[in-house]
Amino acid sequence: MSFSQHLVLWLHVAFVIFTIGPATMAIMSTPRYIRKRDVRILRYLTRMTLIFGIGSLGILIAGIVLSSMLGKAAKPWIIVSETLFVVSVLLLGLIHRDQRHAIKALEAAADTAAHVGASAGPHAELTGTRTAGQLPAEAAAPADAETAQGTGSQPAATEPAGMHPAPGQAPDKPAGAIPAHLATVERGRIVMIGGVVTVIWLVVLVLMVWNS
Repeated sequence: MSFSQHLVLWLHVAFVIFTIGPATMAIMSTPRYIRKRDVRILRYLTRMTLIFGIGSLGILIAGIVLSSMLGKAAKPWIIVSETLFVVSVLLLGLIHRDQRHAIKALEAAADTAAHVGASAGPHAELTGTRTAGQLPAEAAAPADAETAQGTGSQPAATEPAGMHPAPGQAPDKPAGAIPAHLATVERGRIVMIGGVVTVIWLVVLVLMVWNS
């Protein structure tokens, strides 16, 4: 091999080491931090996936140049390896999309929980102040109930504020449950697609080592 061929080969190996490794680490760490709901770390991992995913295109470019210089561009295992690598890059784009969706879902869940907590505070204070001032009305409640029985009507039931769910919200699910569930779905997709990408990279590596 000439010096130029060695140079391209070194570039090819350097791209493999410095892009595939960090991208794999970012993908495999994402599900754990989705489970922990750590949005700050997830943003960092998402940027890593994007940057090193784009950088991994250098592997493909250097591989194409090297195979052309060696006269092996038409070999079947070269064509299969290049095709599989293109598929892995496309899957990295899907993983990056799912990472962003998981971040948005976790942020929506946090905002919903904060909004519900802020609105529950004034209700609790109003309930506490009104309880002390409504003792005479509660003492008169049996008489009102007897009057209602005589007229055949039912007394109005009093329920604390916040018991009725908001329109469109399931009554048995806490606030933020739906966005958190969406983040869990994205976590499963990232695990599945990340496993496929890892298998593709291993197959390409075996083809490279076996035929080199």
